[in-house]
Amino acid sequence: MTVNEIKEQHKKLWHAMADEEILAYLGTSSEGLSFEQVQKRLQEHGPNRLPSPQRRSALVRFLFQFHNLLIYVLLVAAIVAAFLGHWLDAAVILGVVVVNALIGFIQEGKAEKALESIRSMLSLHAFVRRAGRREEIAAEEVVPGDVVLLQAGDKVPADLRLLQVKELRIDEAILTGESEPVTKGVSPVAEDAPVGDRLCLAFSGTVVTYGQGVGVVVETGSATEIGRISEMLKEVETLTTPLLKAMDRFARYLTVAILIFAVITLVFGFLARDYSLTEMFLAAVSLIVAAIPEGLPAIVTITLAIGVQRMARRNAIIRRLPAVETLGSVTVICSDKTGTLTRNEMMVRSLVTAGARLDVEGAGYDPHGGFLLDQKEVVPEDDDILLHIGRVALLCNDSVLTLKEEGGWHVQGDPTEGALLSVGRKMGLDPESAARENPRVDSIPFESEHRFMATLHHDHEGHFFICVKGAPERVLDMCTGQRGAQGKEDLDRGYWEQRAEELAERGERLLAAAWKPVAEAKTELTFEDVESGLIFLGLFGITDPPRDEAVTAVKACKSAGIKVKMITGDHGKTAQVIGLQMGIGENRRVVTGADLEAAGDDQLREWVADTDIFARASPEHKLRLVRALQERGEVAAMTGDGVNDAPALKRADIGVAMGVKGTEVAKEAAEMVLADDNFASIANAVEEGRTVYDNIKKAILFILPTNGGEALMILAAILMGRSLPITPVQILWINMITAVTLALSLAFEPPEADIMERSPRNPQEPILTPFLLWRIGYVSLILVAGTFGLFFWERSVGTSLEMARTVAVNTLVMFEVFYLLNARYIHRNVLSREGLTGNRLVLMAIALVLVFQLIFTYAPPLQMLFATEPMTLAAWLRVILVSSTVFILVEMEKYLLRDHRWKY
Repeated sequence: MTVNEIKEQHKKLWHAMADEEILAYLGTSSEGLSFEQVQKRLQEHGPNRLPSPQRRSALVRFLFQFHNLLIYVLLVAAIVAAFLGHWLDAAVILGVVVVNALIGFIQEGKAEKALESIRSMLSLHAFVRRAGRREEIAAEEVVPGDVVLLQAGDKVPADLRLLQVKELRIDEAILTGESEPVTKGVSPVAEDAPVGDRLCLAFSGTVVTYGQGVGVVVETGSATEIGRISEMLKEVETLTTPLLKAMDRFARYLTVAILIFAVITLVFGFLARDYSLTEMFLAAVSLIVAAIPEGLPAIVTITLAIGVQRMARRNAIIRRLPAVETLGSVTVICSDKTGTLTRNEMMVRSLVTAGARLDVEGAGYDPHGGFLLDQKEVVPEDDDILLHIGRVALLCNDSVLTLKEEGGWHVQGDPTEGALLSVGRKMGLDPESAARENPRVDSIPFESEHRFMATLHHDHEGHFFICVKGAPERVLDMCTGQRGAQGKEDLDRGYWEQRAEELAERGERLLAAAWKPVAEAKTELTFEDVESGLIFLGLFGITDPPRDEAVTAVKACKSAGIKVKMITGDHGKTAQVIGLQMGIGENRRVVTGADLEAAGDDQLREWVADTDIFARASPEHKLRLVRALQERGEVAAMTGDGVNDAPALKRADIGVAMGVKGTEVAKEAAEMVLADDNFASIANAVEEGRTVYDNIKKAILFILPTNGGEALMILAAILMGRSLPITPVQILWINMITAVTLALSLAFEPPEADIMERSPRNPQEPILTPFLLWRIGYVSLILVAGTFGLFFWERSVGTSLEMARTVAVNTLVMFEVFYLLNARYIHRNVLSREGLTGNRLVLMAIALVLVFQLIFTYAPPLQMLFATEPMTLAAWLRVILVSSTVFILVEMEKYLLRDHRWKY
């Protein structure tokens, strides 16, 4: 049997096999591989790197941006404009199409960096033992069977089965979400142990934070745990957003409607009105030009871009434009716990002494906060027991807590020790002063085998003492007494065990502190010195606390009809406690990774409906959960910061990555990155997403009545055998000028007051709801009646065709000016100061379009180009009087339908 066959047979069982078995299977020894074996395996397995995926060329990616039905319609509009000899209009339309394609091309190029960043997470070098000699080699040259040497600060170069460990702790947060470094061992574990519990394995890409270790390489490249995630990321399909789906549906319907009306017009005019085929062909082309909303794609893109800018100001960075809108329809947010809902900073939350249990205030490593006993503040300086336990926390400690220049506190070393340094500082103690006054003489480092750390100190006056911290049950075995209010007391083990159970029920990790005076001077600390005779001081309850702002954000999301679910690699009890503190999982139901592994898809769909906390979840589990939610019709957002989140981030309708503590892999796989790692920014982003969709709806509701009115006027003129009230080139002028000025101002509309009180929008809802269709038709008829009426009146009193058309164009534009005020609110009445002046850009746009129309009417070059004539003051008064009716009629419609709102 070849090495490859053996590896395939046992690839999932490395953690369950004894080290002697693995060495035999891999054909290696503790002395490492020979030079010949390395060369052979390098050829057999290839370099230890992730393979580059086959990619589309830049040209193909650019051309693919045009593969959209609405873009096809715009290209037809450009061809039509060119066919009619209007090269400037054709160039403008083509310019809009090309700009849209360039934006999509650039955004997609950024997305393709995801796989590159995950490959860069492999370490650059590795220390190995080959033929009994220690060598430093490139990580790419590591092969299965190599013996790798690990020490603090190293990035693990491949998946290793550990053979020897000495206080080895590894940060696996990028894979498991576990905030605290994992203490590693060499003993095999159960075959069905989840990734986070495979303590005898070290995974590629994780970082050694403490101690030393020796391991044999069992997987390299894409076969490693991080490699499997890379493959999953490559295989996961990216879903289109609700807006893109709606726009696609809208484009299909619009295309069909335009073609049907154009054909009907051509046939009717040719057969019933005796127009020539050439005349009717040009009339049909005019109808197509009138019906196509040339400016709509640009308005949608600009509205999305403005949403991106607004979100960036609120610390939410959007990587793909349409994702802005997706936030507005999100119905469920799947959030990782560590670093997303919590601070990813350990802190002492509870402190138990022989006489009391105190609550510790504060957040993370920040050494500011007090101590509460029965909700009353305790002054540490007045409590000798507290000061004693605080000094032990500082002295029996190998880490350093520093204040960063940019603000915030950072621990160099073990996070749990950082929490102890913080609580000592909260008592008013200084680590440096404590170390000077009580220098360390010797120590016994923490190891998983004995589960405690001990240090020997003196006070410069000949007094020596020992400080100990460790697992409560282990430290209790070493104690014969406890520190009470009156000094040393007999040890009450039952009391401490009961208190430890209470803290564990709160999801807190436990650490005990003890102390022992030494009768004579010592220079060496042995296990015999600490095996008995210690005095138990107290218990620390340590937790990774929730972000205060995240708690508020969860409430805001729930009030907006959005469910929040926690999907984490952490333990069930810890996840449940954090969830309850945040208002997640109030039914106290927790589903574990083992449950998910055994569950079928039907069971999974039931669980995602009524369970909010999923613990010990692997990347595959997160991906399955997101899929199950989507199968139930949910629009799912996934937040996260580690490599383990990347596949689910990409599969989710919108992936939200943490910008500060998040890995590059997570950022590149996500549609949105939070610049401040603040879950609260998601609530702000949801509000902006809903506003963006509202404003796009308002823009559509504003633009389409113009197109509808123009098309109906052409149809009516042909049906009645009259001259066209507006020419094709005048139609293009109206469409482009009003889109660039009036419609664009709606993109800057602020959020409406009730926007976060609405339920999430149904993603299956068409972009044109029955109500919007009614409003478009209603306004189109008003525009047709007023414009056609004035056109016919002008002709009836002997006005020239050019003058009548000039009046018709200005009437239609002025209709839009008044209707713009209506369009600021779809349902609400605008007859208020806020409704008329709440968006200054609307007033500026109106002023700008009036200037354009004066130039259009009176400038000789434009008179020649558009066949217009100067209008009299009386004609302007008639235009303003007629066009203002749309404002009154639409406000009346809003009032009459106020209790019969159709869905929008």
